[in-house]
Amino acid sequence: MSVVARLLDSLLPQDCYACGAAAGRDLLCPACLRQLPLLAPDRCPQCALPSPHGQRCGACLRDEPHYDATLARWAYEFPVREMVQALKYQARLALAPWLARGVADLKPHDADCVIALPLHPARLSERGFNQSVEIARLLARQWGLPLLLDACVKDRLVEPQARLPWKARRKNIRGAFRCVTDLGGRRIVVVDDVMTTGATLDEFAKTLKQRGAAHVTNVVIARTLHK
Repeated sequence: MSVVARLLDSLLPQDCYACGAAAGRDLLCPACLRQLPLLAPDRCPQCALPSPHGQRCGACLRDEPHYDATLARWAYEFPVREMVQALKYQARLALAPWLARGVADLKPHDADCVIALPLHPARLSERGFNQSVEIARLLARQWGLPLLLDACVKDRLVEPQARLPWKARRKNIRGAFRCVTDLGGRRIVVVDDVMTTGATLDEFAKTLKQRGAAHVTNVVIARTLHK
């Protein structure tokens, strides 16, 4: 570590978000960084769940989603889960740059633009921000891609997906989104914080493709693994 870096660490001390140990200028200490829940390399390219030899999984082969690919860095487990929840529900906006850096290298090489998963206006008013937009802004800037903030809206206020059984989520989210921009032929990157069942992202990708999107790749911070 350079003299300047050591000086900055002493002037700007920070406790590790996960364990409380000294973390210098980072959110996590070196020990917790080494223990982050990285996803295994062999994953289904379409839904990002573990799959032998990285082939498309049986679920995607049986019931093909409308999205074409999913890229994620971590499993939705401690401490990433707590960091995502703190950003989302406690307005810890300082976490967004750290989380965005974690997936910045996942840029699809042939993408045309970025769209953040929209919130219903009532939910946006209640929360004050859209966590997916906060992450998408940073990624679009780093990737040099346009961020289409007004391309899509969420028209229908639905029951929060996290409160519902997995099988009920697809029905709950049906018809919730509307795309107001012609996406003819574009290859879209959809940014969201967490992918659980994939029902919301599938419905959103369906909406994008109905407006002409040629290809939809999800880039998410974390993926929930089936237990």
